[in-house]
Amino acid sequence: MTREQATEAIRAAREEKGLTWRALAEVTGRSPEWTTAALLGQGTMSAQEAASATEALGLGADVEAALQRAPTKGSLDAAVPVDPLIYRFHEITQVYGTMIKELIHEEFGDGIMSAIDFEMSIERRPDPKGDRVVVTYDGKFLPYRVW
Repeated sequence: MTREQATEAIRAAREEKGLTWRALAEVTGRSPEWTTAALLGQGTMSAQEAASATEALGLGADVEAALQRAPTKGSLDAAVPVDPLIYRFHEITQVYGTMIKELIHEEFGDGIMSAIDFEMSIERRPDPKGDRVVVTYDGKFLPYRVW
């Protein structure tokens, strides 16, 4: 079974069973953000994590094995995404990306934020004008080497 096929099976089983991504994270013992990414084919689960997730979803050994294989990362096409929510993150990068780059370089020097040594959290913050989405990126700074 391919990672793509496993992702489709996971999506269908989750919907059929009425499970939330947070509930699946609880059975794997990981964060909702990491668990969701891994179950959608963007991370590699340990044998225990894969077994816990597939048991909760009622899926078989073929999906469990697929979850333990290293995926090809990057789930979007190279074109500008058309899904409105994903597009907004693209738009944020287009509008604020140079500012983010400048401020990181000013604070840390010439380098990048790791997407490997990285964590993310997504939270809901009540607000009288409408609830706020709080997305936190937390990545290790990696300076460029000089040789």
